[in-house]
Amino acid sequence: MIVQKYKDMLQGKSVIRQLSEFATARGKEIGYENVFDYSLGNPSVPTPQKFTDTMIKLLQERDPMELHGYSQSLGIPAVREKVAASLNERFGMNYTGNHIFMTTGAAGAIAHAVRCVTEPGDEVITFAPYFPEYGPYINLTGAKLKVVPYYTNAQPINFEAFEAMLTEKVTAVLINTPNNPSGVVYSGSTIAEIAGIMEEKQRQYGHDIFLISDEPYREIVFAGVDAPYPSGFYDNSLSCYSFSKSLSLPGERIGYVAVNPKCTDAELIAAMCSQISRGTGHNCPPSIIQLAVAEVLDLTSDLSVYETNMNILYKELTDLGFECERPGGTFYMFPKAPGGDAVAFCEEAKKYDLILVPSDTFGVKGHFRIAYCIDTEKVERSLEAFGKLSKNF
Repeated sequence: MIVQKYKDMLQGKSVIRQLSEFATARGKEIGYENVFDYSLGNPSVPTPQKFTDTMIKLLQERDPMELHGYSQSLGIPAVREKVAASLNERFGMNYTGNHIFMTTGAAGAIAHAVRCVTEPGDEVITFAPYFPEYGPYINLTGAKLKVVPYYTNAQPINFEAFEAMLTEKVTAVLINTPNNPSGVVYSGSTIAEIAGIMEEKQRQYGHDIFLISDEPYREIVFAGVDAPYPSGFYDNSLSCYSFSKSLSLPGERIGYVAVNPKCTDAELIAAMCSQISRGTGHNCPPSIIQLAVAEVLDLTSDLSVYETNMNILYKELTDLGFECERPGGTFYMFPKAPGGDAVAFCEEAKKYDLILVPSDTFGVKGHFRIAYCIDTEKVERSLEAFGKLSKNF
């Protein structure tokens, strides 16, 4: 007999992926250049040339078994050491290679981090709006995802609700800053207040509560916005990172868990992740990608296009009367849907070949997400369609 829960999940496929597939199909009809596809957060800028050059050099000069053989289950030791050194220099931390576990992107990092600090029946708190895949990431471990209701982008955390929901059953809090879908970047004071509440609850309950920080957009922060490193505020923290956005490498599936050296059992957690891999089939990312990324840790793609796109869209949409908080980072925007029905609004948008994502699966009603990681020329051509759409609401 097949497992019913996975069969049931077929009825709840990712809305984002469904809209992306719709955009692709529509593109075959009218030319994809005429579809304003704001559905999928797929980076639109090239990877740094140094990464490409490094890949070529590795293939030309290194032993094929080193490049294509299995690495150690925690990742290549020299790569882990380089990741630790980079984080220490940038954020004033004290990681060693023993605190780093290489993963298949941020999704793989979260999958391991959650399993390290939860048992079935434990609760994990996150904050709306949140990435929809947090549901399966958490719930399929046997833990239960609990969502603090949406406040506003201007004041992203409802601290009163958070404190009330942080019961004795909670063993982890999952945050995402810069945030998908809102583009909000948590300030130092916001993170400090989250940390202070968690520290108080740890003392009250007499057990650890871990902060799991999902950080794939860490490098995409706009001018004048402060983006502090969450693990610098709270000892029991696990930083989950992906190079997908910073280096435009989503298809390579490369990231890591960084275990705060001050956390409980800090010297054991990365090694525990390797044991978790035995049950999940993770078994470390490709060796050649680990080696190549290690040579470009402190580089990024040219991320400036995302701020350019944000400025164009923010000005046009607010001029048209849309209500929207100005994003501080990422390549997402989260305006309110005129009329309040996000699904109906996004269906209407399709008539103008605007592919927008309704907010319902992000844990919020009445908004829509724009993933503006597309060519600036296409953003500019889409403005006329937004203008026509706005006249219907």
